Amino acid sequence: MKRVADCLFSFCLIIIGLIPMLVLVSILSLIYESSGFFSQTRIGQFGKPFTLYKLRTMHPKTQSISIVGACLRKSKLDELPQLWNILKGDMSFVGPRPDIPGYYDQLQGEARKILELKPGLTCEASIKYANEEALLALQQDPLHYNDTVIFPDKVRMNLHYYYNHTFIGDLKILWKTVFR
Repeated sequence: MKRVADCLFSFCLIIIGLIPMLVLVSILSLIYESSGFFSQTRIGQFGKPFTLYKLRTMHPKTQSISIVGACLRKSKLDELPQLWNILKGDMSFVGPRPDIPGYYDQLQGEARKILELKPGLTCEASIKYANEEALLALQQDPLHYNDTVIFPDKVRMNLHYYYNHTFIGDLKILWKTVFR
């Protein structure tokens, strides 16, 4: 039932958002003088790598973020192309956020159960850490803080989701994501 809902909802949202997304891609292509899309390898279900799509928010050469890019990140509109990842079956609307190689694919023991879940556009951990970039910017050693505080907390929260997820629970997470 979850896969059917993912397909129907993502298809409808792609149709509704196609024109605005094309406008945004055109604007971003002009600003960054390159493709308005960004793609990156992420770890998916069962540890299988996949290509995640986003709207480009950072200049590929200077690594600077434009005002438009900052607004897209803050509003999470840069994640609109992930509707395609959901339609393709790489992702779901709700599930652990897919991470770059070197994190979820390195989990051991019970924590590896997280890899049985399809990664999602949102989850309790992504709601809690919606301002993760700002939180990390306050740290003296952001990588250490991520690896010792944030990532273990996300693993704990995602394991809780693994053992307790329901369709109604997913709807509640979607509601909290939209209306936070």
